[in-house]
Formats: sequence, C-alpha cells, structure tokens
Amino acid sequence: MAKAVIMNGGDVLSHSIKPISGNFTLAAGYVLDEALEKAGVRYEQLEIIGATGLGASFLRGNHLDSTEVTCQSRGMNHLFPSVRIIIEIGDQSSRVIKVTERGRVADCIVNDRCAAGSGRILQIIAKVLRTDIDELGGLSSKSSRPVRFSTSCSVFLETEIISRVAEGTPKGDIIAGLHQAMASKILAMARKVKMEEACGVTGGGAKDAGLVKMLQETMGVELLVPDEPFITAAIGSALLATEKQNAAVGKESPGE
Repeated sequence: MAKAVIMNGGDVLSHSIKPISGNFTLAAGYVLDEALEKAGVRYEQLEIIGATGLGASFLRGNHLDSTEVTCQSRGMNHLFPSVRIIIEIGDQSSRVIKVTERGRVADCIVNDRCAAGSGRILQIIAKVLRTDIDELGGLSSKSSRPVRFSTSCSVFLETEIISRVAEGTPKGDIIAGLHQAMASKILAMARKVKMEEACGVTGGGAKDAGLVKMLQETMGVELLVPDEPFITAAIGSALLATEKQNAAVGKESPGE
C-alpha cells in the first residue's frame, strides 16, 4: 500500500492510501496528489517532503528519506507519547519496536522469515474462507473453540486451514485459532525486547479487531490503536523530514 499525509506542524490535514499494484511511481504520485487535493494545498506550497519504504526512491521531486522503523517509532510516539512498545503488523513482516520517550528506537526485532507472522496470512485465510478480510475480526470474536494449528509455516498453515474447512470447522474457530497463533508469536517477540505496559499496535493487522483483542488477552496489556493504522509511518516520515530541515536552519521542531 502507498500512503501519503499532508501535515501542518504536528497536525494531519489529510491522508491518502492506495494499493501499489506493482507500479510504485504511479501509486506514490496518486496518493500525494489526492492528499494535496483533500488538504487544499498545492504541490508548490510544500516546504519539505519526507519518504520511507520500498517506494521512497520513486517519489518525484526533492525529499528526505528515513528508515521504516524510525518513521514508525516517530509516528506512533507523536500519536501516543506514552507508548514504549510498538507492534507493527505489516503485509510482509511483523516488528516489535521498543522506543524512548522521544520516539527514538531503543530496540527492534523483526519476523520476516515467514508470512505466518505478518498481515499476509490474514489475506490468505480470507481468500481460503471466501470472506472479506474486514469480516475476520467479527467472526473471530464469536468463536468459543479456537482451532489449535500444528504448524507456524504459512505454506503448511494454508493447507491445514483447507483441511479444517473440509472437516466442517466453523470459520470463526479457524480465524480465532490463527489470531491466537499470531498473538503467541508476537508475544515471544515482545519478550525479547523486554515487555512494557504502554503498548501500541499499527500496520494493516491493527485493523483486525479480533487480532487486536487476542493480542491484548495474550499479552495481558491494553493496546493503543491509531484511528488509521496505515499512515503512522507516513506521519513519522513527515515529522522527521521537518525536524531534519529545522535542525539545518536552527529552528525548533513542531511540538517542542
């Protein structure tokens, strides 16, 4: 997904989100143009542009790049200053990031070896169960007997899900079982960076209410979730670009 935000100081004026569909240049241009139109701002009025992620190099014009982890940390810290543990459930991987009170990265662990720990598996299960991905949370919350899966590999997990469907296992129990498996994996990651009470979750997986609920129960903490989890890194990128520019001319950053 390509995302763009237009900010004035620390305030988000508008945002835009669009699937990339293999063309980074078109997607980056589209979300930037749409966000500008929503905010009523012309491209020429932008003081600075921040960029992050795989498509950063495809962005037109001058911009300042920052790493994804740094941007997620800064963006979540801006929205939730109390958060010290950030759980990012992205399409390709999941991360657990420990941050300082100023939103700087103190530690980070990434699960990128298997899709079973990322948001990709949610797309896979929705396809197998022939249901909309937005319906997963509601179905999971109705489960009374979550399935226990015997594998954590996404390839074999998909096969096991198909077998459970053939056995007549309710969709809700299958989804809840997957949520449980993902929550256990993320808890193990969080323990490696030393768990703290103040936790937030972002990324596409944060839009799955059933997964967030299972994470809270498994981790024993309340999770703070942004209104739009897809744009937290974009917010961080904008703030970091502004801070770099201000540092170069000796100005104070927004909110300081």
